[in-house]
Amino acid sequence: MVDEDLFARRRAWRARFAGVSPYLLDGLLALGSAAVSLWSVYHDDGGWAWWVYLLALGTAVPLPWRRRAPMTVLAVSGGVSAALSVVAHPVMPQLPLYAVITLYTVADRARDSHRWAVLAVVVAANVVGTRSPNGMLFSLLTSVGAFVFGSLVRELRRLAQVETERAREAGQRAASDAARAVAQERARIAREMHDILAHAVSLMVIQAEAGPLVVHRDPERAVKAFDTIADSGRDAMVQLRRVLGVLKEEGAAPELAPQPRLAELTGLVGRVRRAGLRVELQLAEEGAGWPADVEAAAFRIVQEALTNTVKHSGADLATVRVVRAGEVLEVVVSDNGHGVRRRADRAVSDWSGGRGLVGIRERAAACGGRAEAGPGPEGRGFLVSARLPLGAAGLAEEVGG
Repeated sequence: MVDEDLFARRRAWRARFAGVSPYLLDGLLALGSAAVSLWSVYHDDGGWAWWVYLLALGTAVPLPWRRRAPMTVLAVSGGVSAALSVVAHPVMPQLPLYAVITLYTVADRARDSHRWAVLAVVVAANVVGTRSPNGMLFSLLTSVGAFVFGSLVRELRRLAQVETERAREAGQRAASDAARAVAQERARIAREMHDILAHAVSLMVIQAEAGPLVVHRDPERAVKAFDTIADSGRDAMVQLRRVLGVLKEEGAAPELAPQPRLAELTGLVGRVRRAGLRVELQLAEEGAGWPADVEAAAFRIVQEALTNTVKHSGADLATVRVVRAGEVLEVVVSDNGHGVRRRADRAVSDWSGGRGLVGIRERAAACGGRAEAGPGPEGRGFLVSARLPLGAAGLAEEVGG
């Protein structure tokens, strides 16, 4: 708290003088120092010549450049002061303001090696060159005090720079985290849109193509095809509203979006069956209390797998199994289609597939599980499998596995 108050006061003080030129401030310091030195010469009873006044004035002339070249200013001002002390020691001011300012500046702005060398020289000069113990003590207090004060200001400036750098890094981290969150949310929305639209449009296209072929031969089947198209479209609209509705709410969190549940798989399978694909469904009954993200991931994995089966496999039978195995939800979707050409050097888990299969792996990974896709047993059909942890124990099992 003390450090924060100190930094706050320092920032307020700096802001007050932020618009003032440093040369103006240092010029005023030079005028004050010159006035002190000239006053000391004027009030001495020695009747000094004009050049003594000139030397007294010369001690303060370099001060406006103290920030730019502290060592040079110290050397020039100290040299003139030494000359004045030799030729007219009585006129030396009791408090040499120029010496205090130059020592403070060196302690504040010079390099470390220069700073400590100057301090050693000044202490030695005060001890050797002062004519009385009281004068030596006063000179040491003045010079060392100025050096200590300058060192304190130097440290405060360093801490302020560290604070500024930390604030800059924190800002960069916050911006990076925000960008990463945006990218993750965009990927999530892209997966949702892909799964919803790809599934619905695939069923609608297949039924629309089949409708004209049977409209005269089997009107009842044609009516069912158009009913399937309508049902698929309505379901897609409902699910799209789930996604887009959250986007319209300012500040709404992604996890607040209504997510599909395993209970909705029955309706999904029914629509696929009406599209002409026989589907055998084995669905776990104890879904209550399971994590919503796991149920949503399982639903989307089945949806994407069935969509791929309808679009690409040429299968007439698909099997969907969603069962609990300990603390893991197992999702398996297989078909009896023509599958994919399998290379001898590639395992099922290494098969990459398209964007939808990438989305399946991403969904499984998002809830701590893993998914695999590729040719079925002995190269027949196609198989999609996923293991989704239902809790901490299941997550540990997946990680350990």
